[in-house]
Amino acid sequence: MKTHRNTKARFVFLLPAAVWVLTFTIFPLVYSLYLSVHKVETKMNVSREKVPMLDASGNPVLDAKGNPRTKIKINREKISTWTNIGFTNFKRLAEDPQVHSAIKVTSIFVLVAVPSQLVLGILLALLFNQRLWARSFLRAVMLLPIFATPLAVGYLFFTIFYEEGGPLGFLGVPFLSHPDWALFSVILVDIWQWTPFCFLVFLAALQGIPNELMEAAKMESKSKWGLFANIIFPMLTPTIVIVLLLRLAEAIKLFDIPFALTGGGPGVATQSMSFLAFRTGLRYFDLGYASAMSYCLLIIVMIIVTLFFRKLRQSYA
Repeated sequence: MKTHRNTKARFVFLLPAAVWVLTFTIFPLVYSLYLSVHKVETKMNVSREKVPMLDASGNPVLDAKGNPRTKIKINREKISTWTNIGFTNFKRLAEDPQVHSAIKVTSIFVLVAVPSQLVLGILLALLFNQRLWARSFLRAVMLLPIFATPLAVGYLFFTIFYEEGGPLGFLGVPFLSHPDWALFSVILVDIWQWTPFCFLVFLAALQGIPNELMEAAKMESKSKWGLFANIIFPMLTPTIVIVLLLRLAEAIKLFDIPFALTGGGPGVATQSMSFLAFRTGLRYFDLGYASAMSYCLLIIVMIIVTLFFRKLRQSYA
């Protein structure tokens, strides 16, 4: 009897989490998949009709001849039509030059930003793992960018990179108006914000290495590079892979910083896949095509994460 009650209690405590997942995760996934195989067209029907004019008391307003005065009332009705077009939206992706450009932008961003964050994070972790003056204060300052929202960071660096009157305007560098510099600016801002996250995780992993092992390694090898290559790096490898997975998954979904910093421009120089899906769905109202873009992005992220986890499982099983 007691076991039966415990089972019921488990279900009661799990119910809110299950409802949350079903409502905010599974339903949007299923609904967006349904959208992706449809062409959604929204039209506004406008009609005009004459209606009597009324005063504050609700009585008809009369003209000089005693006839009721009228006014034109405009009626607007939004009508949405859903047409099942199968996988046409997914076929469009292979032929759309904007999609090709967005994939290129996203790939460049991921391949430059993520490795830079990992390398800088490891170097900073090695530095702060030693005895430094005011280490606790400096470490706290290093972590501040993590707590800012990417959207706010984007607007902050927009004022910094602004070429007319911005703090860096005297350099004469077109941070936001030249395609190459604009993409570089987006990458730089992302590195500034997320390197502290990598640093924090790597520092925790470094401090988890046993002191006895480090002392023995220092006695065996006087070379700092040998110590890092033979002891520290192998011990950090599982952590590096996990951080790489987390940053890859987030970087591929790049949206906030280009939205606030460059607006996807100049032209489409900083328009990522997520940004293109946003524009297609919420500005051009092609919801079916935007859903197809989002699903392709989801599939890419799932493939990358699955391959990395499989490799990790094989290496450390």
